[in-house]
Amino acid sequence: MAIVLVDTPNNDARRRQMLFDGEILSYSLRQSTRRLCDYARELLAKHFHPYDPRTAQDHMAVEDYVEVLRKVKPEFINSDRSKALLQAMLSEFGCDGQKTYFDLPRLRTSTHSNYLTSGMAYAYHPHRDTWFSAPMCQINWWLPVYDVDEDNCLALHPQYFSREIQNSSGNFDYDDWVNVGRRHAHKHVKHDDRVQPRAEEPLELEPSLRVINGVGGVHLFSAAQLHSSVPNTTNETRLSIDFRTIHLDDIVACRGAVNVDSAATGTNLGDFLRVADLQVVEPAIVGEYRDFSYSRLSVSASE
Repeated sequence: MAIVLVDTPNNDARRRQMLFDGEILSYSLRQSTRRLCDYARELLAKHFHPYDPRTAQDHMAVEDYVEVLRKVKPEFINSDRSKALLQAMLSEFGCDGQKTYFDLPRLRTSTHSNYLTSGMAYAYHPHRDTWFSAPMCQINWWLPVYDVDEDNCLALHPQYFSREIQNSSGNFDYDDWVNVGRRHAHKHVKHDDRVQPRAEEPLELEPSLRVINGVGGVHLFSAAQLHSSVPNTTNETRLSIDFRTIHLDDIVACRGAVNVDSAATGTNLGDFLRVADLQVVEPAIVGEYRDFSYSRLSVSASE
């Protein structure tokens, strides 16, 4: 079972090693995380006006709700302000701005009562991000925009971190996902039939690990950790932010968590921006990673 450590020191190399080894880290509110959440709240309030974003689903037809998400989510993801806030946040966390890269932050919605569980508000089944072509050194960051509890939060399943799961990741290619799956998310209102990697064997998901933190608190875990969305049984929509980071040295050295079961092709490395100046990962490095299928190597962080 993973160990949850709270507010560990800002030694990024040590932090990455701990995450690659399967530990889960949680940090309490910081100035930079609060500013990121405040910005998300600002956009949500603007687009859902006159409704509270947490209860707007109770007042809107689902099709109208999807139209709001089609506006607010891309604005948050692509705005210069979001990028600047992430740069400040990662600097506050002690990340090396010249070697740390982040992807654009996603604003997630998890509605209650099965109001909308596909497309723009997809309720993720248990999965590892490595099944979706993430590198084994990818680190996931997750933080709630409003308070959450055990009935509408993120669930982690660390009992599977070192355990192989039969899955369909061998059918997943990241380039196809970007060109087809992600682009057409808004079309999936009643159901979601996009090709996505899934477990192909029964999973024992309980007990699950549900770390509850306040607004602006952030959880860090390896892309190799199995995780899922908790079915929302509260009376409010859960709104959260997640993004991912990689460190260039880990990519070049093929460091990261041990790959126990991912066979996905392609890579998401082309999505990442350098903290210092928002430059992309060198195309030659992205191509090398893709060509040699580094994402499928079982290399431990200590090697």
